[in-house]
Amino acid sequence: MSSSPSVSTPAPAASTPVHDPTHAPTQAELLDFVRRTAADTELIESLPLDPEGRTWVRLEGPGGSEAWLIGWPPGTGTGWHDHAESVGAFLTASGELKENSLTARLPADGWKTLELTEGVDRERRLPAGKGRAFGRHHVHEVLNESTDQHAVSVHAYYPPLPQIRRYSRTGQVLRLEQVERPADWQ
Repeated sequence: MSSSPSVSTPAPAASTPVHDPTHAPTQAELLDFVRRTAADTELIESLPLDPEGRTWVRLEGPGGSEAWLIGWPPGTGTGWHDHAESVGAFLTASGELKENSLTARLPADGWKTLELTEGVDRERRLPAGKGRAFGRHHVHEVLNESTDQHAVSVHAYYPPLPQIRRYSRTGQVLRLEQVERPADWQ
């Protein structure tokens, strides 16, 4: 989440199935959840969109996961970050997002600056209906590069996000800048 968003009140996803709370959802189940939730046009259209900053609504995810419906004004993005020990999935419900990610597994802790090797960068275009699942310590940034169209996406994480580590990047140098805890974005 960004530092100065417009936050909407929480709402459960209309398509959320009942899950066994003792079963941790898999990446595939999280991807299935975001896919079904993104298909709920009434829910997607209910998200208030702000022309200046991202907006979001917390959803009830499967099996105790944390889920979000996020609105992206033109030209906005997350910056480089990871989701610590959580696995996750996200899918673009409307508009198009771009994900830049690293294929290299980074150390979890104990570093402030890393020099990345060549060839670790990946880029994905995610138009409406496209998404992906990812594992623990996945480092990426998500962008709406449109100059005139909002994008809306659905995200789910398990376990619920214990923290988000934010990075800056200059060329092949990645620097840990900040560690956010749930109280910082809820």
